[in-house]
Amino acid sequence: MELKTAELAKLLGLSVRRVNQLAKDGIAIKTAPGRFDGPKSIANFIESKTIGDDAKAAALDLNAEKARLAKLQADGHEIKNAALRGDLVEAEAVAREWADILRRVRAGIMAVPSRVRSRNPALSATDIETMYRELRDALEALSNEHTTDDGEGDESPPAAAEDAA
Repeated sequence: MELKTAELAKLLGLSVRRVNQLAKDGIAIKTAPGRFDGPKSIANFIESKTIGDDAKAAALDLNAEKARLAKLQADGHEIKNAALRGDLVEAEAVAREWADILRRVRAGIMAVPSRVRSRNPALSATDIETMYRELRDALEALSNEHTTDDGEGDESPPAAAEDAA
């Protein structure tokens, strides 16, 4: 079915000038001056748009991947710069420091019974042993709060609060 340039332009929603450009590009098929093979020209036009959309999608994917890579590289440089400035600390170093602090706290707490005995000689060995046992049990309960299977802390009241009740 032959179509005039204006008819093909109207069917495709294009200008006459654009149809002539499509003819130069080999998409619109001319049968004679000002006349086109309608079905072949329309099929070629649709195919060119589909291929164009796929190419655009591929270009967008490529651009998105390039942007993602650029961001990852920038993040890596930012981390390196922060480390060079001394803004970052190693997790292992923090863990070691906290372990040292907690050992010193434990040692200080466990030294309380002997310091109390030296200040108050009237206390019996049983009193000092009871104080030592209570402090040790309290520290052990605190350490167990962070090692329970469900990830929750120990909700039970401290032994001293139970005794007072």
